[in-house]
Amino acid sequence: MRTLYVLLLCTALALLGQLPAAAPATAAENGEWAVYPAASRLGSRPYFYLSADPGTTLTDRVTVTNKTAAPLTFLLYGADAYNTERDGGFAVRTRQEKQTGAGAWIRPARDRVTVPARSAVTVPYTLTVPADAEPGDHPGAVVALDERIARGGGGGSVALGVQRAVGARVYLRVGGPTVPALSVEDLTLSQDRPLVPGTRTSVATVTYTLHNRGNVTLNPKVALTAEGLFGRTLLSRDLDRLPAELLPRQKIRLTARWAGSPQLDRGEVTLTATAEGVRESARVSFLALPWLPLAVLVTGAAGGVLALRLRRRRAGGAAADGPREAVGGH
Repeated sequence: MRTLYVLLLCTALALLGQLPAAAPATAAENGEWAVYPAASRLGSRPYFYLSADPGTTLTDRVTVTNKTAAPLTFLLYGADAYNTERDGGFAVRTRQEKQTGAGAWIRPARDRVTVPARSAVTVPYTLTVPADAEPGDHPGAVVALDERIARGGGGGSVALGVQRAVGARVYLRVGGPTVPALSVEDLTLSQDRPLVPGTRTSVATVTYTLHNRGNVTLNPKVALTAEGLFGRTLLSRDLDRLPAELLPRQKIRLTARWAGSPQLDRGEVTLTATAEGVRESARVSFLALPWLPLAVLVTGAAGGVLALRLRRRRAGGAAADGPREAVGGH
């Protein structure tokens, strides 16, 4: 039986990962090849930062460097960028997916290039912005996809075929009104408390969605606060593990753990997301009760009430069955 290959596109971490703003400028690479904007000095242009009006065409150049001891052949293409659902990382569409933004507008002069061993090849490309393009940010990438399909794990008639890609990010802004907009959606809180209070630490999990509803890239910050009865502050901290960039029209689902959440209290959790020019909040109430002791208490109280009623009923019955005075006459 022929081997059936399942093709996976593995984009290099340099493309998918988040780079802090203060990090030194470096090319996107995976150790074997690198892709970066053509420049007089390596690293002087970490990404493509472009701006254009609708209906205009830009020209630029991308460099692909082969760091191995053998020639490598790549497919060059433009790709739209998006935030991953798992952690909001910067990712790009595969070559097989439909491109609707910058990925559809990028046209390399060559869609296939062979780079000799330990050498670099620079390829021009054009980026044509449609006349009806929406204003704002349209992030993407120029991607170099290795033509080789490496056989991975799997056995029998099914094997795993892996292709790797590296891309240089493209940050394109189309002229026109920019509208930053951010919302916090579907805020929920789940609690993990011990059955018996004090036997272990309680942990609450806050889950929420950040939705960039505007047309510009945002750098969000999120603060989490909680208040108990009588306005007592139970928690106030800034959350980490946020995406460095929340791209336009993207939404991501995130979670935050609250270790040491109350085991007997009632209050409200507030999550506030901010970015340049925007601030949005969402709230959810919580009730923390020790259900097992409460159930024992309620059961005991109910049993006591029932026993009291039975005693009263028996006492009433005994009084009714007591000796009666005879009534008669001579």
